[in-house]
Amino acid sequence: MRLKKQKRHRRSVRFFTTCYGFRSPFKILCDGTFIHHLLVNRITPADTAIANILGAPVKLFTTRCVLAELKSLGPAYSDSLNVARDLAPARCDHEKRKSAVDCLSDVIGESNSEHFFVATQDSELRKKFQEIPAVPVMFALRNALFLEPPSQSQQQFAKAAEEERSRLNDLEIKLLSNKRKRSSETDEQADEAFPNETIEDLKKNVSKSKTDVKDKVQFKRKKAKGPNPLSCKKKKKKENQKPVAQKEVNENVETVRSRSKKRKRSRKPKTVASLGLMACWSLENSLKSSGNDEFLSLNGSARTTSEQTL
Repeated sequence: MRLKKQKRHRRSVRFFTTCYGFRSPFKILCDGTFIHHLLVNRITPADTAIANILGAPVKLFTTRCVLAELKSLGPAYSDSLNVARDLAPARCDHEKRKSAVDCLSDVIGESNSEHFFVATQDSELRKKFQEIPAVPVMFALRNALFLEPPSQSQQQFAKAAEEERSRLNDLEIKLLSNKRKRSSETDEQADEAFPNETIEDLKKNVSKSKTDVKDKVQFKRKKAKGPNPLSCKKKKKKENQKPVAQKEVNENVETVRSRSKKRKRSRKPKTVASLGLMACWSLENSLKSSGNDEFLSLNGSARTTSEQTL
């Protein structure tokens, strides 16, 4: 239900903004009954509650006659009087105090030139304002606020205004007539400058020139062309391919060979002691083969001394 109510309110606000030129922030003219109802039902803050319904910021107004009427009602309406004093005052040129109904009707007038939304709880006043074309009306029901949809008289007035806008004004009609007269005068001047005989001669010359043109070829037809000679050239033999390939093979073989070579070990030069050891080993081997044990024992002691020296 809330969504349907919001859509209905937004539709009516759109109608008044497009047809009657209402703009935000919207002005809301409140009477004493509406202010009192807001306080009793605790619809506070009032400006935010009304702004949620209209979908735009809002400014609240009241008149001096409404304040005087609330003051005359006694202490029961003292709170609503204090709240009404905080609202912005609307222009009220009445020297003597009038009733709130008469005051609000005078402020709005016949066309609602200041674009006020009227907020009231008086049903008769609401009906009266709905007959005026550009007056949206608001009221409260318990804890909820409502914006009345535009009446049939307001919709008919808006349609009539649109039709009048689409029609031409008196000024526009005069401008169009003047333009037509000027165009007719220019045509007459052209006829005077070129009489009918000269125009006919020009037409004949044009017709003759057209016949001459028909016999001649107006454009050259494109003939079938031969193939592109560059695309028909034979491919040249590449002579330098084989030696390059051979060079690459030779380089690959050399790299493989260089990798396959063993690393030479660096040996130390032979010293005198090492030569003596080698001589001892050779003698030992020969004596073993001959079987001389005494000489073998002596040779072993000599070998140990030579190893120690190394």
